[in-house]
Amino acid sequence: MTKGVIAILVIAMAAALLGACASQTEEPTARAEPVELVVFAAASMTEAMNQIEELYKEVAPHVTLVFNFDSSGTLRTQIMEGAAADVFFSAATREMEQLEEADLLLGGTTVDMLENQVVLVTAGDGLSEITNFSDMVDALITGDVLMAMGNMDVPAGRYAEKLLQYFGLDHTSLANTGVITYASNVRAVATQVREGSACIGIVYLTDAMDFGLHVLDIATAEMIGQVIYPAAVLSGSQNTDTAQSFLAFLQSDTAMAVFHAGGFLSPT
Repeated sequence: MTKGVIAILVIAMAAALLGACASQTEEPTARAEPVELVVFAAASMTEAMNQIEELYKEVAPHVTLVFNFDSSGTLRTQIMEGAAADVFFSAATREMEQLEEADLLLGGTTVDMLENQVVLVTAGDGLSEITNFSDMVDALITGDVLMAMGNMDVPAGRYAEKLLQYFGLDHTSLANTGVITYASNVRAVATQVREGSACIGIVYLTDAMDFGLHVLDIATAEMIGQVIYPAAVLSGSQNTDTAQSFLAFLQSDTAMAVFHAGGFLSPT
């Protein structure tokens, strides 16, 4: 046997031995199957969730997040009418409770994720004649201002209604005198104020920050209660494990840092 043939045999045997060792010490890495996760989220979460989407790509690159942003009431209705979704993130507890009563939530997944604040806003540097809620009340009574607020099927609209009731005002009566204008979701309210079609508006602090609006006053819990944002996995989800993993990520320090930077609070 020549030296060349011997060398080839030695190399082949060494390769076989290395391969055998590798097969004993290394497990094959399974590539995660692509998953599309449909998330229905309150309109006031648009900016924060878009930022979180980019961060989540690093954690779960196989998951594609598909967002549907609208008022919580509209999203609830869509879900109850059979819209396909995996996760619901509401701006109020009422819509979540209604879905729970309809047996549309996956048991044990609901969590109070965030807290927001309701604020009185205007565009620019503010109005010299309106600096707080008391001034708002006077201006609405005298008809010297046009205020934007959400419809009653929008959580932000219900919080605005509570605020007006706290000061002894009725939004329907005010609307009849022409000093109230309504919008289908809170970001539409913020848009009206920013564009000047309404002098003032009642929105969430997070939307005031997103739209660069001037905050005149902040509603207290005594006035409107707490503004809690719950999230849950929907019982009709075909990706419950992935949906629960995403909910867990939303509660991580990484995601909470984004929420806090956008003006959200951790529930107290």
